[in-house]
Amino acid sequence: MLRLLLAASESDRADFADPIRAACTAAGLAIDLAPDHAEEDADYIIFAPSGRIPDFTRAQQTRAVLSLWAGVEGIANIPGLTQPLARMVAPGMTAGMVAYVTGHVLRHHLGTDTDVLRRPGDWTPRPVKPTSERPVTILGLGELGSACAAALAGLGFPVTGWSRTARRPPASARCLHGPDGLEAALASAAIVVTLLPLTPDTASILDARTLALPARGAALINPGRGALIDDAALLAALDSGQIGHATLDVFRTEPLPPGHPFWHHPRVTVTPHIAASTPPGDAARLIAENIRRCEAGLPLLFEVDRLRGY
Repeated sequence: MLRLLLAASESDRADFADPIRAACTAAGLAIDLAPDHAEEDADYIIFAPSGRIPDFTRAQQTRAVLSLWAGVEGIANIPGLTQPLARMVAPGMTAGMVAYVTGHVLRHHLGTDTDVLRRPGDWTPRPVKPTSERPVTILGLGELGSACAAALAGLGFPVTGWSRTARRPPASARCLHGPDGLEAALASAAIVVTLLPLTPDTASILDARTLALPARGAALINPGRGALIDDAALLAALDSGQIGHATLDVFRTEPLPPGHPFWHHPRVTVTPHIAASTPPGDAARLIAENIRRCEAGLPLLFEVDRLRGY
């Protein structure tokens, strides 16, 4: 019987434990799943950011660490982690991110915040541009970024994607990469969406220099990672009007502290990290499949490249 340690908060365990048991049973895996297994006794560790394992040194017999979240920067840097690490990729998570990004891109495109609510008697027409005249740039072309790029291109937006290394472009979108490609991707963008993983190379990738590249008044949507953006530089760009509005779902510190300027800035919309929550059923099926694969000597699905950090 395989011993699975579900390293997660009580609320996360309540959401995920039963689906994981059911998925493992369906996959023919005999498991003992518990939150109180010692790390040294666990064959597999299923990890959420709320799990609070400070050190993996004792987990010598653990065969793999399976993340419940898409982002793994909070796991990959924990001391003692030498086991294979798999990130979470789930259809429901992708659908949630596409809905969030598409909804907020359309909100900014339509001017919902400024043009819908009018004083009585104000009937001044404010025509909306065709989507073909609103360039969107997506930073990050992994599973989530590529899905969002395809959805927005399907609505007629000219979509440019950027990644650190060359990738096959999603349908109807162009793809740039590397430092020069970043500048070209941001230049004249009307809406910028950030979906990059957080690595040493992407931390504060949107700073005073890069925030000056999009078209003046551009909208910024960040459902990726809070530390992709230099907070002080963004606030300065908002104050100057270079960035017209920022819709932010992720932050350097979460929950966002009550005194943070983002709460009070008239050009910032704060959402509480809701863009792509992990659906328990989808997650459980991937975890069971990765355990089955590992037991069969097969490579993990969505295994993290330690050199790239994702």
